[in-house]
Amino acid sequence: MYIALWVVTGIFAALFAMAGTMKVVKPYAGIREQMEWVETVTPGQLKGIGIVEVLGAIGLILPAATGIAPWLTPVAAVGLLVTMIVATALHVRRKEPIVPSLVLGIVALVVAIGWIVIA
Repeated sequence: MYIALWVVTGIFAALFAMAGTMKVVKPYAGIREQMEWVETVTPGQLKGIGIVEVLGAIGLILPAATGIAPWLTPVAAVGLLVTMIVATALHVRRKEPIVPSLVLGIVALVVAIGWIVIA
């Protein structure tokens, strides 16, 4: 079970690291062409979302891997869960599909509970 938790956490962290890095590095106009919801946030807010996602990804892996403050791993997962709750609300308001953000939110919850219970 411990290995499965690490696999899910690693894939989840990689997903957020890539998505967050794209939001931080890529120009606002380029992202806006790919994702319609971006028009509802400012460039600064988009960069902030990207930074939160990258920090969340780092927080999922580093504390548990190093053994230094491993309690931060479930905290990072809860932070990403909150991010996905806000994302779901944004998509509901825009009448867009919410399944991707709901699935990511559920995975964040599973990871948080997994690290609290198993580790």
